[in-house]
Amino acid sequence: MKYGIYYAYWETQWEADYVPYVDKVARLGFDALEIGAKPLPDYSKAQIVALRERAKARGITLTAGYGPSFDHNIGSSDKKIRENATGWFRHLFDVMGQLEIRHLGGALYSYWPIDFTKPVCKEEDWKYSVEGMRIMADLAKPYGIQLGMEVLNRFENHLLNTAEEGVRFVKEVDKENVRLMLDTFHMNIEEDDMAGAIRTAGNLLCHFHTGECNRKVPGQGRMPWKEIGEALREVGFDGYAVMEPFVRRGGQIERDIHIWRELRADITGEMLDQEAREALLFEKGMFE
Repeated sequence: MKYGIYYAYWETQWEADYVPYVDKVARLGFDALEIGAKPLPDYSKAQIVALRERAKARGITLTAGYGPSFDHNIGSSDKKIRENATGWFRHLFDVMGQLEIRHLGGALYSYWPIDFTKPVCKEEDWKYSVEGMRIMADLAKPYGIQLGMEVLNRFENHLLNTAEEGVRFVKEVDKENVRLMLDTFHMNIEEDDMAGAIRTAGNLLCHFHTGECNRKVPGQGRMPWKEIGEALREVGFDGYAVMEPFVRRGGQIERDIHIWRELRADITGEMLDQEAREALLFEKGMFE
């Protein structure tokens, strides 16, 4: 198993210069940096080369995550939106190929955060999403990109809320580069048995996000890490365990993640670094 962390742990906005974070996570002892995919299609050649070469130099694997915007919803019932999404993801995969990023995870089958003030029909959305993911899988395949269907809680999306639903969706898509992605924060809300959910995912599990029930770093809350680690070992998970903590107030991240109080009051950048380092050691103790 390899270990990573999401860049936004240190940020208040969704877009950032990722190059300095490559250096940071390397110093902290991580194997991977997960970055946001949204700005990548607009990268210049110079930006692509700078990020790729810095990652290579520091021995860091880059992975990517994306919560598609409304107009990037590959599972939309609107043909124009699906066509727009297809074009955007085609360009994204080309840039990811140049960056040598082989994993993209998130609510790729829908959009995020979903607007529940508008009517939703799970059955219809499921059908369009399965069709859309088959198209997206074919677009990603030439670049060796694996797509992780992230299972989200009911407040953020309505299609995949449990590992069982995720497995059913992945099997229906039936593409070798479409797999399942679980996140302990979302699992804590939806699953009756978190270890059981991991066993349900089994060998379809390709990526694993970690964080406490309130989205602090692992080890600072009440998540059943021992049982989670046992289940990951039992299913032979050998992908990336990527921390996705959100503890800072401010900016678009505060609004989208709903951080309405200080989870870590008066925390400094140095303190964030130290807690990430400690959480990494904690995870290794639980998972290995």
